[in-house]
Amino acid sequence: MTEKVLRNYNKTAFSDNLMTWYEANKRNLPWRETKDPYSIWVSEIMLQQTKVDTVIDYYTKFMEKYPTVVHLAKAEEQEVLKMWEGLGYYSRARNLHAAAKEVVEKYGGVVPDDPDKLGELKGIGPYTRGAVSSIAFNLPEPAVDGNVMRVLSRTLLLQDNISEVRTRKKIENLVRELISHENPSAFNQGLMELGALICTPRSPACMLCPVQENCRAFSEGIQEQLPIRLKKKKQRVEHYNVLVLKNDAGEVAIEQRPSEGLLANMWQFPMIEKKFVTKELVRESEDNLYGMSYEMTEKLGKVRHVFSHIIWELEVYAAKTDKVIGENVKFVAVEELSNYPFSVSHLKIREGLYD
Repeated sequence: MTEKVLRNYNKTAFSDNLMTWYEANKRNLPWRETKDPYSIWVSEIMLQQTKVDTVIDYYTKFMEKYPTVVHLAKAEEQEVLKMWEGLGYYSRARNLHAAAKEVVEKYGGVVPDDPDKLGELKGIGPYTRGAVSSIAFNLPEPAVDGNVMRVLSRTLLLQDNISEVRTRKKIENLVRELISHENPSAFNQGLMELGALICTPRSPACMLCPVQENCRAFSEGIQEQLPIRLKKKKQRVEHYNVLVLKNDAGEVAIEQRPSEGLLANMWQFPMIEKKFVTKELVRESEDNLYGMSYEMTEKLGKVRHVFSHIIWELEVYAAKTDKVIGENVKFVAVEELSNYPFSVSHLKIREGLYD
């Protein structure tokens, strides 16, 4: 399959043009100042579905707090989640923390340079495995993310649906044929950088592209029609009332999410699905909040948060209670709220950032 795609394609010219451009135009980013595999690993996990500008500050503070994999392995999960607070996709932090413990236990605190062993660590998929292997260890391993699939779909005129696993595997095989064995780090990072800066999803800057002469889609004038991607499934919308609930002492109620599933182990203000909310402000029925009766006193605003598969529509209310029965709610002083890791949507509520 790769032989057919690359027939009559100048692989050397593509690779040389790409890497020359990258070395001259790469952004000055903190994780590019090191070859330390742990540092590169942390950066790649943070960069998943997150903008570079957002990651820089988080990365810098995280590495100051946990300069080695041993430091991270020794940390408490809640502390790690607190350092990740606001970055989103919190399973990344939990997996990174768990994998750091694996590295300490199995490999004496040394990140393995074997791609297979690296890929067995929790939270490391094919892309991260390839990125760390090529950037830190200079191994010719493919690191295929959305940017890379877009660049190669255009340059090689691939009309495969990039939402399919088989297409990703096909592109990984193509990268194995194209990648520079002398400098796989510059090759892989060049592909990523090209997709981020030049070969963008909309209105690619083809006139500035270093591989324009190697781009089959450009020569056909169909670069903006690629890559092909199936439409995403419609996101499910969930409606909740969120209570900023205070007791007679002025403390605020917070709850920790379950240890599995969405936003595992993060903290939030109590949430109630809309279908369970009665019209009365005072609720003393069997579906009341963890055995408490409470009064909603004021509507504070709305918060909308979009996940990959669901959308939360949150209506936020100030509320008060004078009776606590259940064990699932923790009351803390207002000034102590910042000690707990909150997800982005509830950070907005904590900071009063309502629509």
